[in-house]
Amino acid sequence: MAEKLRLLLFNLATDTEDSLLGFTTQWINALAPHCEYIDVITTQAGKLELADNVRVYSTGREHGYSRARRVFIFYGLLARLLMTRRYDACFAHMNQIFALLAAPLLTLRGIRQTLWYTHRSTGRGLRWALRFSYRAVTAVESSFPIPSPKVRVLGHGVDTKYFNLPMQRPALEKPMIVHVARIMPIKHQETLIRALPGLEADAIFVGGVPDGHSTAYRDELIALADKLGVAENVHFVGDQNRASVRAYYQGTTVAVNLSPVGLFDKAPLEAMACGIPTIVTNPAFEPVLGEYKALLTIPSTDAHEALHERLKTLLALSPEERENIGWNLRKGVLQYHSLHQLARRLVHVLKTGELP
Repeated sequence: MAEKLRLLLFNLATDTEDSLLGFTTQWINALAPHCEYIDVITTQAGKLELADNVRVYSTGREHGYSRARRVFIFYGLLARLLMTRRYDACFAHMNQIFALLAAPLLTLRGIRQTLWYTHRSTGRGLRWALRFSYRAVTAVESSFPIPSPKVRVLGHGVDTKYFNLPMQRPALEKPMIVHVARIMPIKHQETLIRALPGLEADAIFVGGVPDGHSTAYRDELIALADKLGVAENVHFVGDQNRASVRAYYQGTTVAVNLSPVGLFDKAPLEAMACGIPTIVTNPAFEPVLGEYKALLTIPSTDAHEALHERLKTLLALSPEERENIGWNLRKGVLQYHSLHQLARRLVHVLKTGELP
């Protein structure tokens, strides 16, 4: 195999302004120096800020094309690229459908496919995509839901140059607690609201209701805040772009993530990279938390009393003490989950099938 990869990449959304998947632009750019070229087939495209050796081809979801039409476009793009370009490997990022659709043609060409997947949900599509993939890669062992000898753990790929320590944190009238996630029951925002009474702090919920989902859970959260007498302290700011999310991280006092085991979210790692003490429920974060494990974890996603006590303790610390905790958390992110480390590990897996 050539020193630099010729890479085919499947992506869900290639758009630096996408509130959920904008980070994939940074992933692609981190892979670009290791590649002669990268050709991206994406479900939808938006604003592109990519390296010169990257080309993007969209199946047209941004134009409202039907699923059947997008499949037809996908096969047309794939066939044309396979006839005109040479590839050493294929990397499918959270796109088991493209991975499965492409498997027969890639197999005929002898192109090994590696699938990235981090979620606890399984399905027939994922199982078949895994069957036809040479390797599967994920953030931590618990973030890939199907036991398989094909799985390699890479870390989560946080852009620690972007999510970094601010020159100066803004002065706040009262402490701020930030929770970054889509508004969904599985994210357990209600636990943070239940933890608020008795705390002189504002809770900022960054993230909106996903497209096609009911607003019922958001309405329940608003009603709960009103019932508990903390409505004035609860703020829903909706989906935010990457720069705004970073500003919330850098300007907050504490961050909270209440996703269960199997959902190893990137958001708390981004908060930690910004030097913010971050409370979590998923034990997969423990290597990053280090000596602060007891202070920064709660036993379950509904443990609002434990969350209240952790928040109370953190808010009582001096700014300097919280900064020290945040600095140590950032070091953990750099060690286990930086984008630089992920790109290096992923390229090695794409070339050899094994971790460096």
